[in-house]
Amino acid sequence: MSEARPPVWYERAGAGSPPLVFVHGFACSHADWRAQIDHFASTQTVVACDLRGHGATPGDPADCSIEIYGADVAALLAALDLRGAVLIGHSMGCRVVLQAALDAPERVAGVVLVDGSRIGMGDPETAGRVMREQIRATGYGAFARRLFEEMFLPSSGVMLKNAIVERALELPAPIGTALFPRMITWDAANMERALSTLAAPLLVIQCTNVNAQRVRVGLSPDESTPWLDLVKRLAPSTRIEILSGLGHFPQLEAPEQVNQLLGDFAAVCAATFMLGKASQSGSAPLA
Repeated sequence: MSEARPPVWYERAGAGSPPLVFVHGFACSHADWRAQIDHFASTQTVVACDLRGHGATPGDPADCSIEIYGADVAALLAALDLRGAVLIGHSMGCRVVLQAALDAPERVAGVVLVDGSRIGMGDPETAGRVMREQIRATGYGAFARRLFEEMFLPSSGVMLKNAIVERALELPAPIGTALFPRMITWDAANMERALSTLAAPLLVIQCTNVNAQRVRVGLSPDESTPWLDLVKRLAPSTRIEILSGLGHFPQLEAPEQVNQLLGDFAAVCAATFMLGKASQSGSAPLA
């Protein structure tokens, strides 16, 4: 293990390859991955972190951005000496793992985006400014409550919805007010580059879409969205799996389905990573 101290709090369990690194979303925490940590720890290394300002990791608003979060995850990979890792992000965490893959591509064997999206488009500074003005106009508390209340479908369950909404409101307003517009800016400035230059295999698990009326709706198995169209255009070899009837937190709503997809994908990533290493060294992999 490296002597460097990881910049974020993390939980580590299990042993084996490929290591799975889980990254939560905006105003969430590593606890969203409990079902995945418990499931995979019996067969491989699993790591789940709390990003700055979230959960057990303190943070200053000035240090809460996708760029810094991605660098933190890359630093965590180095500090734990994780190689051939599969980075798994949810919601905002999708941006973070893409940024981490940009920062440390040599350590990444695969990337998974769970119910991701691209919100910011056009001029990055304008996109961020418009979001800041929107949050200022409504007040951060009202903005965050509406944002999270709309993440669930009627089938998601009231208890889960209430727990996630109330936890989200615990994020300090100065952090949320600074972070969310920066995420929008990152979308506009970096999302296309992050997708188009990603060398590792990519899995997208999608359940919902925010439609033109700004309403979050579930997806049917054969449905596409502007986000999925973007992924298909920029990363055409991506594996896309749509889980119908679920809200924005499929890892909590249907952990068995998500775990099956992650396990299958991780096995493919491990084999691909080993083949790539063998090719670089000029030797054939062992049978």
